[in-house]
Amino acid sequence: LPFIKKISDKSMIIKSEYLFLEMKSRHTIRDFSDRLVPYSIIENCIKVACSAQSGANLQPWHFVVISDPNIKSKIRIAAENEEKKFYNDIKKDEWLKALEPIGTNPDKPHLQIAPWLIVVFLERYSELSDGSKRKNYYVPESVGIAMGFLIAAIHNAGLVCLEHTPNPMKFLNDLCGRPENEKPIMILPVGTPSENASIPKAAKLKKPLSEILTVF
Repeated sequence: LPFIKKISDKSMIIKSEYLFLEMKSRHTIRDFSDRLVPYSIIENCIKVACSAQSGANLQPWHFVVISDPNIKSKIRIAAENEEKKFYNDIKKDEWLKALEPIGTNPDKPHLQIAPWLIVVFLERYSELSDGSKRKNYYVPESVGIAMGFLIAAIHNAGLVCLEHTPNPMKFLNDLCGRPENEKPIMILPVGTPSENASIPKAAKLKKPLSEILTVF
């Protein structure tokens, strides 16, 4: 295949090790700086996400990129309202205990402070120009792969992000002007870390390869 470079095994090993070390340095940040980030960087990261493979190559995703302070404020208010319900739900005590070492709470100032928000929508089905509907295939899997590409691209660009999933997220359809066939699944605040940003110790702990890898 002409679009695939032919390189030696040694070069492939070096490239794979380099990428591992690069991605190992990626961490989720909750304290953002309000430093402006050029839109062109965000657009390039979205292009990377859109290069991901998808079921039948139907690309069942839509990305909404937001810098408008007014819209970010509305998203923060709506998201915090849902988060407060979540944190006050006694049925979720076990989940909340699992979150304790990470240090999360219902307050989400990063939704306003970060210079960019990327809201990711998946298309349950596509609405075609003639008004008909087209089924999409492997939608969660496809969008999950694209989000992985996106997060990797954000890190590669020297930026940080936070994977935020308030539940329910229906308010995002209204605030982002997206149709009924799309389901919001994640908000990614994107920017640079603040001077006092820190990474919880628990977030640095990763399972050893022996626990998550089986080779036959």
